[in-house]
Amino acid sequence: MRKNDGLAERFEAHRDHLLRVAYRMLGSLGEAEDAVQEAWLRLSRVDADGVENLGGWLRTVVSRVCLDMLRSRRARPEEPVGQQVPDLVGDADNGGDPEREALLADSVGRALLVVLDTLVPAERVAFVLHDMFAVPFDQIAPIVGRSSVTTKKLASRARHRVRGGSAIPTAELARRRHVVDAFLAASRGGDLDAILAVLVPDVVRRADPAALPPGAATEVRGARAVAEGIAVFGRRARFAETALVNGTVGVVVAPRGRLLLALGVTVEGDRIAGYDVIADPARLRRLDIAILGD
Repeated sequence: MRKNDGLAERFEAHRDHLLRVAYRMLGSLGEAEDAVQEAWLRLSRVDADGVENLGGWLRTVVSRVCLDMLRSRRARPEEPVGQQVPDLVGDADNGGDPEREALLADSVGRALLVVLDTLVPAERVAFVLHDMFAVPFDQIAPIVGRSSVTTKKLASRARHRVRGGSAIPTAELARRRHVVDAFLAASRGGDLDAILAVLVPDVVRRADPAALPPGAATEVRGARAVAEGIAVFGRRARFAETALVNGTVGVVVAPRGRLLLALGVTVEGDRIAGYDVIADPARLRRLDIAILGD
């Protein structure tokens, strides 16, 4: 019993790190906890005294479990996105430990979690281990079953997808991001005056019907009308983050890192001239989303 207790203590010393690795690979707290638990079960079946680097051994096990889970997930029918938006908004973090999952999503970045979901399993594992946890490629290669050279290419392709690209100059992207960040901050705070301050007088808001309550207008014009309607979006703003959407600054709304809707934003000067709320699943799947660098 003392030996088992000692092994449990050694495992617990690595649990938080393993959970961070698994969450970035899977984007789901429940699945990440399952992967970590599986690592404990496998550890309990081996002679741990013969494991030279317990932390590395556990990370490898968790990574292989996550890779299998990602492949299994990919083989299942695709989960619908953008459905029943009004119902999900107030209840988006139900189940499990919503506060803990929200903190994890914030620590990783909701836009990054959305983009990671577009990678094939081996790319995601290689990118997470190398770019987020500095694991050498020669240690990742056996996990994904590729050579070190091929594994490096997997991570490179993933990195390119995550970072995306834009024809807009960096300084201009930064200016637009400042405007959109101000819009999100005002939306989260429900500050009508602050919202009006970042909208042009004749701003236009267009939205897919799936993003709206039944009967709501899909197009609204004028700063006052748009600002007042943002009270509906404002409930979702806590799940929102700026991102590259089709090569320019936009917004993704992603409770638990799952894409719910996106905003294509038009910025003129230091204010927003219009935005398109995209919630239709087919439109969401066609979007090119990437993270915005610092």
